[in-house]
Amino acid sequence: MSDAMPTGERRQLAPPVDHTGVMGWMRRNLFSSWGNGITTIVLIAAVAWLLSGFLHWAVFTATFTAPNGQACRGHGACWALIHEKYRYIFFGSFPYQQHWRPLLAVLTMLAMLVSSADRRMWNGRLVVIWLVGTFITFLLMFGVLSFSISFFLTIALICGGIGMFARAGVGTAVEVNGWRAMAAIGAVGLVLRILDILPAWSLNIRAFDYVETGLWGGLPVTMILATYGLAFAFPYGILLALGRRSNLPLIKGLCVGFIELIRGVPLISLLIMASVMLPLFLPSGTTIDKFLRALVAVILFAGAYIAEIIRGGLQSLPKGQFEAADAMALSYPQKTILIILPQALRVVIPPLINTFIGFFKDTSLVLIIGIFDFLNTANQALVDPNWAGFPAEVYLFAAFVYFCFCFSMSRYSKYLEVELNKGTRR
Repeated sequence: MSDAMPTGERRQLAPPVDHTGVMGWMRRNLFSSWGNGITTIVLIAAVAWLLSGFLHWAVFTATFTAPNGQACRGHGACWALIHEKYRYIFFGSFPYQQHWRPLLAVLTMLAMLVSSADRRMWNGRLVVIWLVGTFITFLLMFGVLSFSISFFLTIALICGGIGMFARAGVGTAVEVNGWRAMAAIGAVGLVLRILDILPAWSLNIRAFDYVETGLWGGLPVTMILATYGLAFAFPYGILLALGRRSNLPLIKGLCVGFIELIRGVPLISLLIMASVMLPLFLPSGTTIDKFLRALVAVILFAGAYIAEIIRGGLQSLPKGQFEAADAMALSYPQKTILIILPQALRVVIPPLINTFIGFFKDTSLVLIIGIFDFLNTANQALVDPNWAGFPAEVYLFAAFVYFCFCFSMSRYSKYLEVELNKGTRR
């Protein structure tokens, strides 16, 4: 009588064991039919065979320490090559005794990127982190930094102009006038410097021995080109996207022409133009560092692609968002910065990160103008006749490093896409 149930109630039974957990997942996804079961078994056997062969070559019969490549002959993978050449692979021709400098520079850039990934840092503190991190990075790489008065005036003009337009109608009168004064000081100072009325004053900071960019190589070069190339290309691409949607025919035509021209040629051609042809148009005796020219070419190329991605995000927004911003009597900079761009950028996160990953790997193209990034220094490690004949080990190691960076960006893209779209879920 104790097992009797009240009328209208049913006992809740647990689901069958073979429908839950690992066994249930395998039954539903791997062995749901005879065909799927046979395919699963064949694929598992093929993967096991390939993996056993790879482990036999890469681990069980591999050589991890050896005086030269000859001692690795007849065995599996020669990881002794990586152990012997890892400092050259990572830092290139940078002075051997000072490899701690590019190492600290890489760690500084990684700290900047990790800080940028934290949404709690998306405020004024992030600007300070990037300014300080950039100063430390290039001081470590160059050893000596020189800031001319034109540099400070240009920074004042850019910061003052951005602040003046972004804070117009939002900030106090004192704040807006301060931005205007900063922009005016920068503009007037640059004119006086061009007319040679203002003296050529400069601030020199010498902390270590000077190392020219021709000796840079390896991972620092890849990270500097990718990090700062994309950091400058992103706002530049936003301006191009907004200019392409402008109602002013001249601005729209210039932006369309520039985007189509840059996207219509390969990156290698821009690098060759920057390295070979640009010096021909400069005044006699004027030179621009080759590394800087390569960085400018990457910025121009990446900016054109980013502009088209952002333009797609802008076109995806409903017209009501623009009309609502106009109804609030917001100025064009306020409407763009506060309402339009945040929504457009949220939509295009996946293609943006895809572009970032692509350009991180495309930095290897700078070899065409004699700059050795991480992949190219890894390739140069094979030039040593004592270690020639083991390309698989070097390229696998380089692929592993690239995978770590690209996979991290991919996972962060997924996380950011989920976080920024929480308010739009249904």
